[in-house]
Amino acid sequence: MATASYGYYRATIFLAMFAGYTLYYFNRKTFSFVIPSVMEEIPLDKDDMGMITSSQSLAYGISKFISGVLSDQVSARWLFSIGLFVVGGINVVFSRSSTVAVFSVLWFLNGLGQGFGWPPCGRLLRKWFEPSQFGTWWAILSCSMNLAGSLGPIITLVLAQTYSWRTILAASGLICVALSFVCLLVIKNEPKDVGLPNLDVAAKKKKGAASGEESSLAEFLLSPYLWLLSLSYLVVFGVKTACTDWGQLFLIQDKGQSMLMGLRIHGNPRHFILMVMMAGMVASMYLFRVTVSPDSPKVWILSLGAAFGFSSYGPIALFGLIANESAPSNLCGTSHAIVALMANIGGFLSGLPFGTIAKHHGWETAFWVAEVLCGVTTVGFFLLRNIRTKMGNVSKKAD
Repeated sequence: MATASYGYYRATIFLAMFAGYTLYYFNRKTFSFVIPSVMEEIPLDKDDMGMITSSQSLAYGISKFISGVLSDQVSARWLFSIGLFVVGGINVVFSRSSTVAVFSVLWFLNGLGQGFGWPPCGRLLRKWFEPSQFGTWWAILSCSMNLAGSLGPIITLVLAQTYSWRTILAASGLICVALSFVCLLVIKNEPKDVGLPNLDVAAKKKKGAASGEESSLAEFLLSPYLWLLSLSYLVVFGVKTACTDWGQLFLIQDKGQSMLMGLRIHGNPRHFILMVMMAGMVASMYLFRVTVSPDSPKVWILSLGAAFGFSSYGPIALFGLIANESAPSNLCGTSHAIVALMANIGGFLSGLPFGTIAKHHGWETAFWVAEVLCGVTTVGFFLLRNIRTKMGNVSKKAD
């Protein structure tokens, strides 16, 4: 009976998180999806668009860092649902706005709400799934971002043929708000909330053995591997965000492609996997930049978009997972919060600074800069691949 009950709650809670985070991500990118339609109604230059997207990235980085550190102190169920409600509500208000200043403020608030999404998911996965299953379910849940990133532009394009961008944003926001109430009803913080034994009881019995793996915050922050992961994640996430946010305009304005092709570029030992995928990002960006022209076959463009999506979303999932498993047992949440903060600094830099480079030097140069940064980071990660991966204090025996 207990096994069946665990199975039922695991399935319903995971489905609620998957659907909820899919909408989190879709409503994070709705502005990017409808930029061409917005520009037809409201005059926006590259600095304006960069300001709007950077305001969201800045807020998202701050919010995700704070919620990551505090996620063990508050209800994951309420945090996830409130964030979803806020994100949906902001999208509805955004659909009724028309100035760059208001757009930037609202998208900043959207970013604050976005930060409530992923940290509760990590906590819920740890509470409801065995440690041996954690990586698998983490990877599957991460696919919600790929689903929203790949199908979102297509759905938006189809709807844009009939409805205005304002209607699309309002509808997606209202769906988000409605699902937030469903998540509040369906999600449970831990098994004991429904009368089942918690899965971490055995871990508590082994507290004495685990305590030897704990480190002080100072020892943790002085770990070189923490900052190697953080800086690499900053570049990878920044380049990925630049390509997904700006790639459609690059294709439309510089490469003479249709809006359909512009919207279809969104795609999804570990050091080796990371380096291979980061190298794949560089290769697909290079081919994308130098081979695409107004006469390029659509299949070729879609293939490059798929290759970039596969190469970029893999490292994004792995960086968070490695940060968790390499950190001391008492600082896992802080570890993920720090690397996520660095990633969102990269997301911020992919907005206004990237848009300014494109404005003054063209899309070709802007994407070349992103390509070089990603290539240098890949080489650096390769040269440091044998660095000690255990963060914090390590006993001589363990070392």
